[in-house]
Amino acid sequence: MPRLVIAAPSSGSGKTTVATGLMAAFAGRGLAVSPHKVGPDYIDPGYHALATGRPGRNLDAYLCGPELVTPLFAHGARGCDLAVVEGVMGLFDGVSGQGELASTAHVAKLLRAPVVLVVDASSQARSVAALVHGFASFDPEVRLAGVILNKVGSDRHEAILREALDESGVPVFGALRRGGEVVTPSRHLGLVPVAERGAEAVAAVAAMAELVRVGCDLDALYAMARSAPSLGGAAWDAAEVLGSLPQPAPSRNRGSAPDPGPRTPDGPNRPDRTVDDKPRVAVAGGPAFTFSYAEHSELLAAAGADVVAFDPLRDEQLPDGTGALVIGGGFPEVYASELSANEPLRKAVGELARSGAPVVAECAGLLYLARSLDGQPMCGVLDADARMSQRLTLGYRDGVAVSDSVLASNGTRVRGHEFHRTVVEPGAGATPAWGITRPERRVEGFVQGGVHASYLHVHWASVPQAARRIVAQATEVARATEGVTPS
Repeated sequence: MPRLVIAAPSSGSGKTTVATGLMAAFAGRGLAVSPHKVGPDYIDPGYHALATGRPGRNLDAYLCGPELVTPLFAHGARGCDLAVVEGVMGLFDGVSGQGELASTAHVAKLLRAPVVLVVDASSQARSVAALVHGFASFDPEVRLAGVILNKVGSDRHEAILREALDESGVPVFGALRRGGEVVTPSRHLGLVPVAERGAEAVAAVAAMAELVRVGCDLDALYAMARSAPSLGGAAWDAAEVLGSLPQPAPSRNRGSAPDPGPRTPDGPNRPDRTVDDKPRVAVAGGPAFTFSYAEHSELLAAAGADVVAFDPLRDEQLPDGTGALVIGGGFPEVYASELSANEPLRKAVGELARSGAPVVAECAGLLYLARSLDGQPMCGVLDADARMSQRLTLGYRDGVAVSDSVLASNGTRVRGHEFHRTVVEPGAGATPAWGITRPERRVEGFVQGGVHASYLHVHWASVPQAARRIVAQATEVARATEGVTPS
C-alpha cells in the first residue's frame, strides 16, 4: 500500500490543509485514496472524507493500542491506490509522560511509512535547515522523506528556503504561498465540522486541492509513497473480531422486563420492531452530532444490527423499529434551541430509554439526554443539567467500568478521551458509568436501565464486545415485548 504520513513541527503549521489537499488532488487524478488521522480527532476526518469519498479513519495507538494501528490501517486502506495519514500536533508529541506513545512518529514507525514535514516558513529563512535537520536526526527510526514549505512569502523567499534545505539533503516536495483562498473557520473545539458548512466545505476542500496541485510535486510524492515497504499481518475485520468473542450475559442493570404499554405507533414498543428481524440501531448524525468512529457502525452491523442514521435536528421520530440508540459526540450546545424545539423526538428518546432498550451516549449525547442544556429542555432521561463553560477539558483518560451496563461489564478497563467545554451537574449518577483512574481518580457518567451516558469517548475497536452487548440487549428487550402486532 503506497502511503505517506503528513506531519509538522507543531500544531498550526498547516497539516490539515496539506493532507486534505493532497487527498483531494490525488483523488482528482483518479486514484482511490484512503484517508487517515492520527489521534482521537473527529473533525479533520470529515474533511478527509469529503476530499476522498471514503470514511475518514483514526489511528490512535493510545485508545486502541499499538497492536491495532496496522490492522485498522489495512482495513481502511483495503482496495485503495494510496493512503494519506495526517498527523497530530508536533511530529514527536505523544501522551504526556509516556514518551512517543500515540505520537505521529510512533504511528509512522508502526506503519513503516515515509514522513513529509509541513513547515511554516513565514518567519524564517536559512534557519529552516536547522529546524528540519533537528527533526530528521532526532529519531533515526523515523524516515523523514521530505518537506513541504507552507506560508512562503515570495519567489525570493522560496529560493532562500530551498537553497538552505539543499545543504541539509532533505528534499523539498513543494512550497505553498501565503494568503491562499482556503477558508476553514474555527470554533471552541477546533475547525467547524463539514456537516455544518455544506457548500462552503466543498469549496474549501477544492481550494486546498488546487493549492497543493499548484505548489507540490505530486509525482514525486506518489513515488515516495510507493517506496514504503510491505506491511505484514491481516487487516482488521469486524465480523472476525466479534466471532472470536463469547456471547455476553444480559446486563444486570436493566432490571425486569418492561411493561409493553399501549400499542401506539410512536411509543417505545412500535409494532414493526419484531424479534425475527435484525435489531435496528439508530445512530444520531447531522450537524449537531458529527463525532463518531466508522468502526462503531461496522461493529454494530457485524453483531447483527440494522444500523440506521437519523438527524435529531430534522427528524421528529426515531427511525421505524428502533430497538437501540447510539448518540455520539458533537456540538449540541450550538444547536440547543433547535434540539429543544424538536419536542416529538425528545419524547420518543425518553420513551425508548424508559423501555429498557439500549441507549448509549457519549459527550454530546450525554448533554442531549440531560434535563437541560444552557437552560433549554432536553430529553430528560438523566437527572442532570448541562451548561457551557470557559474551561476546556481535553486529554486521554484511563477508566474502569464500575457497574454492569449495556456497554461494558463491571471491571472492564478502557482507554478514552475527553474533549469538551461543558459541565454536567451532577457529574455522575447514583450508578456511575466509569471510574477514572488516570490522570485523576473520580467517578463519572450515568448507568440506569439500558442507558449508558458519559463524557468519555471510547474507540470500540479496543472493546468490540460493546457492540455485541448493545445488540444482545436490544434483542432481549424486543423479546420482552414479543407479540405486539399491528391492530
